[in-house]
Formats: sequence, structure tokens, C-alpha cells
Amino acid sequence: MTLENGKPYEEAKKEVQFALGYFGWFAEEARRMTGEWIPSPQPSKRYWVLRQPIGPVAAVTPWNFPATMVTRKIAPALAAGCTVVLKPASATPLTALAIARITEVAGLPRGVFNVLTTNRSRLVGAELLTHPLIRKIGFTGSTDVGKGIMETAAKQVTRLSFELGGNAPFIVFDDADFKAALEGAVAMKFLRVGGQSCICANRIYVQRGIAGQVHSGIHRRGGEAEGRAGLRAGRSDRSADQRGDTRKGARAGRGRGQAWRQARRRRPLSDPRRLRQGLLLFARGPDRRHRRHGDRAGGDLRPAAPILVFDTEDEVIRRANATKFGLAAYFYTRDLARLIRVSEQLEYGLVGANDATGYTHEIPFGGFKESGLGREGGHEGIAEYTEVKSVVLNLG
Repeated sequence: MTLENGKPYEEAKKEVQFALGYFGWFAEEARRMTGEWIPSPQPSKRYWVLRQPIGPVAAVTPWNFPATMVTRKIAPALAAGCTVVLKPASATPLTALAIARITEVAGLPRGVFNVLTTNRSRLVGAELLTHPLIRKIGFTGSTDVGKGIMETAAKQVTRLSFELGGNAPFIVFDDADFKAALEGAVAMKFLRVGGQSCICANRIYVQRGIAGQVHSGIHRRGGEAEGRAGLRAGRSDRSADQRGDTRKGARAGRGRGQAWRQARRRRPLSDPRRLRQGLLLFARGPDRRHRRHGDRAGGDLRPAAPILVFDTEDEVIRRANATKFGLAAYFYTRDLARLIRVSEQLEYGLVGANDATGYTHEIPFGGFKESGLGREGGHEGIAEYTEVKSVVLNLG
């Protein structure tokens, strides 16, 4: 994984361990995939409800988590009794092949789990989408690609489950545990594939009273990477691609009024022209023009951290929800009533309340709005790979 993905070795080991957990969780869930006996209103009839495997599944996974994304899809499918054809990202096929080899050694019958490696993704994807034997598509990737898959799958009414794009807000209220919030922001912004994660913090909202503290704290914790004292970017063959995306996003952000004029009057925290291997970019703001664009800097700014100031709880909830995405959100506060209010009002499938560790195997994970369909993990994860059958038995 480190060789083909570029993430640090320790991070790769943690991902492998987490990916392994999906096999354990869904093996246990397979024992709990029970049906129902429904009390009959008619003495001569009996009613059963069964869950049965949906059938052959096609799974398409991205490059950023080449082990977790695979096991999160194939483990529930196998546990439900489905066969799987996996098309991993063309940039990270070796991890998927290693997992396939492990399942073979473990005794999984040949043909149950199949891996198709290709750099002709469009051609292979079209075949999987239109093949009459494929009953379900599991996909993790961009929202635009997901919409295209939906259009094609609609012709055969193929079942879908999607984890699509995110635009995650990270909110720090002025009564938050400052140290915990700071560590959470840096971890969720930069320490998951260098920010190339669908649930990473895309927008950091800070209440005005502590904006300066948070701004300086994140700069010290992360921005000093340019001085080789803070976070350091690892070397990777993908660095050039991500660096280019970040520069494009930074230029788009300037065009949308993201306080770049303020940066001219102050010392820029990280000039886009100085980005090396995905180093960090910070901005204070937003100004009024930027707010009209839904607090989105534009382009791919995942390795960057826009810091945005807010005044009231209602204001930040409105701004956090003003996006077509709804995958993950995070907020920090010591106020118990606010914990409940904000958790309920944020329109996201995953909400971290005083927490920035992400999801785990035991809970369902998925998005609101254009961030996806269905759920992975939890009890719901295996249900996505089953059909519900009702049996009416006439005793005569």
C-alpha cells in the first residue's frame, strides 16, 4: 500500500488492521441476518419474511484507501452470500490483488471474489453496469461519476449503494476544549492520506472570540511544515498531481474573494506558489463575496485549510448546511444542550461531536443529499446486499 499509494508505512499498517475488522464484523452479522414469522390474521395462512442474497455484485473502489474501501464492500457481500467482481482504482491494483490472494489462501472458493485490474476504467465499468447478471453496484468515488452510474443503472433498475463526494465542515465554538479541537482539526484535515479523504475537514469554522487562537494554533501545528518543524509531507509519485490540484483550487479561491486581499496586507501563511508535495495553505475569512458561494473555495483544496469566522450558532449551522454534499461534519463544544442541538441540525450522515476519529465498523456510514445512497457498516451494511422476500403459505 505504501509503495503504490504513497501513505506513510505506519498509516498503511493502521488501515490494514481497520480493513481486517470488516471481515470480523460482517462474519458476526451473517449469524444475525434473520427473517420474521408474522402472526397471521387468517387461521388458514402463515406469513414468513426472508432475507436472501441479492446476487452477483460489482464493486468499484478508489485509490485513497485501497484496503478499507475493498473490505468495506466485499465483506458484507460475501457474508450475505453474494459473489463479487471488484474493479479497484487503476492507481492501486496491487493491494486489491493481495487481499484476493489472502481470501484464496483462507479457503474462499475460486470465483466467489474476483478482481478486474484495468486502466480502461470506462470500458470495464460500462460492461459491469450493463451485464444482466450483475444485481448491485457498490461504488465509492466522485458525485459526478456516481450520477453517470445512476443513469446507466436505471435502464436495468440495478440496485446501487454509493459513497460520493463530501464538503465537511469542522466547527469550533468558543466554549470548546481548545487543545482537543485543535488536535482534531489537524488530524481530520491532514492526517488521513494527506487530506485526500472524502470525510476530511474541508472548511474550518471558528467562532470569532477564539479565531486568532485557532488560526495560530493550526499554523504552529501544521504550517510549520514549510520550516520543517511541523507536519511533513511524504514523497510519492502522486505528489505532482495533488500539488497541481491544490494550486488550481487556490487560484479559484482567490477569484471568489477568500480574503486574499487581507493576506497581501499580512504575512501569507502559505503562498500557493510555494506549495511542495502538498504542503499546507491557510486563509482567514470569508468576506461577503465568498459567503455567496457557500463557503467553497473552488477546485480541489483538500490539502488546504480555509479558516472561516462565524458569530452565532444559527449562522454556522446555516453555512455548514449550505452545500449539496452531506457526508461528514465535526464540531467541538462543552455545552451539552448545544451538543444535542447541533448534532440534530447538521445535515450529514456522520457527525463527530467532540470527536474527529471518523466512523467504525459497528455504525452505518453514508451520506445525505448528493453524498451517496445507502449505508456501509453497522447492521445496515449487510442489509444492502440482500433482497426481502415475503412468503404467504396457504394451509388449505
